[in-house]
Amino acid sequence: MAASQDWIELFPELAGLTSAERTRLAERSHRVEIPAGAIVFSPGVPCGAYILVLDGSVRVQMIADTGREIVLYRVRRGESCVLTTAALVGEEAYSAEGVVEVPTSAVTVPRPIFDELLSGSDVFRRFVFAGFGRRVAEILGTMQSAVFHRVDARLARLLAATAAPITLTHQQIAGELGTAREVVSRHLKAFERRGLVRLGRGTVDVVDRPGLDRLAAVED
Repeated sequence: MAASQDWIELFPELAGLTSAERTRLAERSHRVEIPAGAIVFSPGVPCGAYILVLDGSVRVQMIADTGREIVLYRVRRGESCVLTTAALVGEEAYSAEGVVEVPTSAVTVPRPIFDELLSGSDVFRRFVFAGFGRRVAEILGTMQSAVFHRVDARLARLLAATAAPITLTHQQIAGELGTAREVVSRHLKAFERRGLVRLGRGTVDVVDRPGLDRLAAVED
């Protein structure tokens, strides 16, 4: 269904759109409700619309032929998707997968109106590329962490930042860290031997938070 103009208020950078631009954007965009678990895009699939999340979360991840995966970033309330932007601007297919984590509300802006506003509106163009730049920096940070930082310290940071109860599987944790499940399992068992955590079936309980915080603070 067509979207009202109300959603535009969630994106302060669009406040400078002219009345005519706001109307065109709202009338030609579509409000969508997406259930948890839905795949919103996949590698090799052409991109036909710009995606703006109003509420919820979309996890963007890459999966290798071996089954190993890495979470690149999440698109949450008031955010856009950098891969969608890249696919639209570069006229390329998606190179990763987008999975809805919780029921999500979003607005899709079809390619024709996206192209019109990108070329004709300074405000919309700055909005698109500012979001693009922030996401690229975030992805580079994720890659840098995966390559240069110790897995045990990164695992400790993830556990320290996750609200209890921690119900992530070892495979899910591996995806967040960009490493193998076996590596995560080995480090978690080492954490348990050190008295930092207690492992259960599908759960991780933090036992020694100060110790976990100290390990999380290690840089290399």
